[in-house]
Amino acid sequence: MDIRQLRYFIAIVEERKISAAAERLHISQPPLSQHLKAMEDELGCKLIERSGRYLELTESGKALYTYALQVTQLMEEAKVNVKEVGYGVNGRLTLGINTFSVAELPEILHQFRSRYPKVTYKIQQNESAHLCQLVKDRIVELAIIRLPLDLDDFSVLHLHTEPFYFITSNKHKPFQHTHEVSLEEIHDFPLVLPSTKGLGVHYLVLEAFSKTKRKPNIIGECSDITLLMDLISSEFAASIVPETLLKRHSGYPIHIYKISNQANVKGSIGLIWLKNHHLSAAAENFVELLKKAY
Repeated sequence: MDIRQLRYFIAIVEERKISAAAERLHISQPPLSQHLKAMEDELGCKLIERSGRYLELTESGKALYTYALQVTQLMEEAKVNVKEVGYGVNGRLTLGINTFSVAELPEILHQFRSRYPKVTYKIQQNESAHLCQLVKDRIVELAIIRLPLDLDDFSVLHLHTEPFYFITSNKHKPFQHTHEVSLEEIHDFPLVLPSTKGLGVHYLVLEAFSKTKRKPNIIGECSDITLLMDLISSEFAASIVPETLLKRHSGYPIHIYKISNQANVKGSIGLIWLKNHHLSAAAENFVELLKKAY
């Protein structure tokens, strides 16, 4: 049996006449009768019996009618669902985000959900290099990462570039002369950086200091941002952090100084996906939303 025969059978049951069912289905009576006989032959039992002018279901026919309704309903639901997935109305958005992702991401996701309320989400947070691997392994389709990285395998949508800030506890005597500081002024401060050596922020800070021919006093690293801010607040150390981190973790008792433009300590943030890889409609819609947002 196939889905077409089940639909024929439903029409016969509900119209109770072959002629009426044939008219409803816009086919002639002989083929419809042949389909009914073929179903009975395949199942090895009578499905329909004549009772006066009308057709009546046998017990086997009643059982098949119940299943036929369920199968055809599931088929219709599948069609609707697949079409919705194809248009991005339904489906799943798989997204990797860097530890210091864009501060506006919650609002962007809120906008996306208001447009596509049936989409579900899988969001993973990690370092940018690991996120690149997750995209390569197709564990996530999209990832928001910090640049620079080797991105030959990816398509990249640049989102924005942000400045970095030097932060200390407010117990520390503030710089009196300015809200900006140079790398030369802070190279002796004990620093705990919010990134692992060799990755992201850690690399940018070392590269910037190397241009001043001064070596920063890095005493540690801490990827737990809440703990990092607690350490800074308690005067354990100072840090150099991107603007996004400060936007997402405000309210701490700290002094904040923008690192002067001459130091050129800036970080770029981008959205990546695999080159020559077909994105799901949900992912394509998210990319378009980010293009408009930035």
